[in-house]
Amino acid sequence: MSHKLRVGELQSIYLTEEQIWRSFTTILTTRSKKSSTYKYGLLKAMIENLYQVDDEAVVFYDQLAYSFAKIYWNLVIHHGLEQGTSGSAVVKRLIEIQREESIPEDITFDKLNATIQVKATTRIKAVMKTNVFGALYGDTQGSFYAFDHKEERFQFNRTVLTFMRKYQLLMVDLINYHMAKMIERLNDAPHINYLLEKVESIAKRSTLKPFERVLLQYTENTCFYCDKPLNKGQAKTHVDHFIPWSFVQSDQLWNLVLTCSKCNTSKKDKLPIRDFLRLVVERNEVLVVQQEIVSQDKNLKNYKEEKMIHLYEYSIQNGYENIWWPR
Repeated sequence: MSHKLRVGELQSIYLTEEQIWRSFTTILTTRSKKSSTYKYGLLKAMIENLYQVDDEAVVFYDQLAYSFAKIYWNLVIHHGLEQGTSGSAVVKRLIEIQREESIPEDITFDKLNATIQVKATTRIKAVMKTNVFGALYGDTQGSFYAFDHKEERFQFNRTVLTFMRKYQLLMVDLINYHMAKMIERLNDAPHINYLLEKVESIAKRSTLKPFERVLLQYTENTCFYCDKPLNKGQAKTHVDHFIPWSFVQSDQLWNLVLTCSKCNTSKKDKLPIRDFLRLVVERNEVLVVQQEIVSQDKNLKNYKEEKMIHLYEYSIQNGYENIWWPR
């Protein structure tokens, strides 16, 4: 029984795209043995951390568990949706925390204080060790990733990592649809379109203000795109995802820039013209040498210039071809 494994080694180093698609299709269909949405949750957590891996394609359990806890807090506590078999361990742990801390149902994960987020991440990580990592590992015949409970280390197969980046948007849509479809079967809930909206929105953060304060401290107080001064008169400073959030689906300091309201409103969900790629790379060179920031933001430790460039290229491959520039 693969879900009881404590260590899982990579069984295949090189896979063709056809082989990866075949395994991925198995996970989504009834050929995959599943009684809960956990496998979809792990896939979503993996996608959210595609660009947080280190040079060995490793991401640690805490990072995946944070994403996983956020997904299920928002689905279970905020939206009140069942996720699987009666007595689901994830549901139990989150409800325990909600009751211990007297947290109202309308509070989303990003609005929880950091101490409670850490508590949720720690408890959900324990559940993932028992019920999640080994299950998806078994469904992919050990070809997608390796894992080690003792070291709390999750290592992508590099060919799978490249594949998931290349087809990221399509994979997100497929996972969201099948996850919503399963939730619909498990709940006396409205139509799947209603559930899709809930599943698609669970990664969103309500405010980027903390990032704004950091960026204002270490970068110039001008719009990244048009270079006009910020916070002059009635003008407000905006924080923009350089690569659109709809593709990255996470908030990383190295992908955030300060903009004026006009540029942010105009850019919307578009990719900036390539000239700005060089500028954001240069800006990040300034950030990564600031020890105070790096010590607080673990993801900056794994930042590499090549990662930013690859992310830009993969976003174009995923359909972000409507390039924007300030007017």
